[in-house]
Amino acid sequence: MLVTLIAAARSSSLLDARFDDDRPLDFAGWQAVERAVPALAPLAAAELRYCSPTPSCRQTGDVLGLAPLAQPALRDCDMGRWRGCTLQEVAAREPAAVDAWLADPRAAPHGGEPLLSFVARVGGWLDTRPVGRDGRIVAVTEPTVIRAAMLYALKAPPYAYWRTEVHPLSVVSLSGGGGAWNLRLG
Repeated sequence: MLVTLIAAARSSSLLDARFDDDRPLDFAGWQAVERAVPALAPLAAAELRYCSPTPSCRQTGDVLGLAPLAQPALRDCDMGRWRGCTLQEVAAREPAAVDAWLADPRAAPHGGEPLLSFVARVGGWLDTRPVGRDGRIVAVTEPTVIRAAMLYALKAPPYAYWRTEVHPLSVVSLSGGGGAWNLRLG
């Protein structure tokens, strides 16, 4: 099975890096995804097409011609009371909580989802896709979900999550299934 993950085009929340605030695509995001259509449109041939339930992911998928089905398991990490805030805002109010969150992948000082639970949720979604061995799946998600999927696929240590960058409209493919995934580049 081949799962191709596409990072949603830019929304205004990416400009100020707000946690999980569900903003739609901004004008530059719309333009970028329209420019990407020729390169990414062939992915619409996948047997299954999904997206995170956020507006930016749905809009990106629609512009690409995917007509994706929203999957709650592909939503961003639940950031609890930090939702809609920037890291700088939270660090100014709760520096010890931010330090704990960054240092311990089991910590959820925000009252939301710990990093390890987030990665396990995304990995569980990958491992339960209903496509045969040669099937193809495409999903438009937030960059954080793609980071979690790569961490899960590579069985990388949790700190690697903080060392991975995924830009808008980046494409990452994973091959395999059932807990045995390979990262495919190129």
